[in-house]
Amino acid sequence: MSVLDVTTPAQLTPVWDELITGLTVGVLLTDHRGQVLATNDVAAELLQLDRSDVLTGTRPEDWQARDDTGAPMPDWSELAGQVLRAGSPLSTPMVIVRGGRAQSRLWADYHAVRVQGHSRVLMLLQPVQTDVPHSRGLIDPLTGLPGRILLLDRLEQSLVRARLNGTLATLVLVDVHRLAEFNQQHGFERGDELLTTLAARLREGMSDDRTVARYGGDEFAVIAEHPSGTGEEIAEQIRQTAGWPMRIGRRRVRPGLRVSWVTTDGHATVHSVLARAEQQLQR
Repeated sequence: MSVLDVTTPAQLTPVWDELITGLTVGVLLTDHRGQVLATNDVAAELLQLDRSDVLTGTRPEDWQARDDTGAPMPDWSELAGQVLRAGSPLSTPMVIVRGGRAQSRLWADYHAVRVQGHSRVLMLLQPVQTDVPHSRGLIDPLTGLPGRILLLDRLEQSLVRARLNGTLATLVLVDVHRLAEFNQQHGFERGDELLTTLAARLREGMSDDRTVARYGGDEFAVIAEHPSGTGEEIAEQIRQTAGWPMRIGRRRVRPGLRVSWVTTDGHATVHSVLARAEQQLQR
């Protein structure tokens, strides 16, 4: 699909409108900061916004965009930056909430494109009529680890097995502390190198029966199943595995990590386990 290089919303032209007329998907063109440069009426309708609000970034007070766990979606600037740095597509589920109630469920595909010499992100929105397809968005493009969707699925399976077998499931969250400051000081390329190195360490340091996933922009997650214990030993093993100094570029770097863990017998929801782990991580 051809797109038009548009630098400001005021420069929308009939050519752009002609390109997307009749499409049944929502289309947005953004710059590297997530600023929407052009869109269509379908996108505005799916987002439960006026087209002018989409272009200007204005959002009603009762409007929210959340992921399928109920957590707030990352800012579009973060998503755009991730797609452009990785150079590969990203797919995420999205729930539009108005007045505290879910109004629409969407599937968002982000594609890095070059338009007249400029880096842009093409965002396609489609309504989710059934369950999110398991063949999309499973793998994080930067690290090659399972992404959030696959993590949620495997956590649910672990909780079910714990309930049925009388065992335990532990979720460990690993936060790369002050990653934004590292990116500002050393550049996003070095930041991505730090994340991929940590991902490789976690994947190699864990046994095959444990799930290692990328939970967010600066967070990893590990799911472990075990017959007894509190999960503290698992969390400490993960901290030691990931916390050794590493060489990034020409620098020797010791990553600053924060680790939290939650152990359950399976009589808990996926959302409650994640929420508890996130709360402990912040404390």
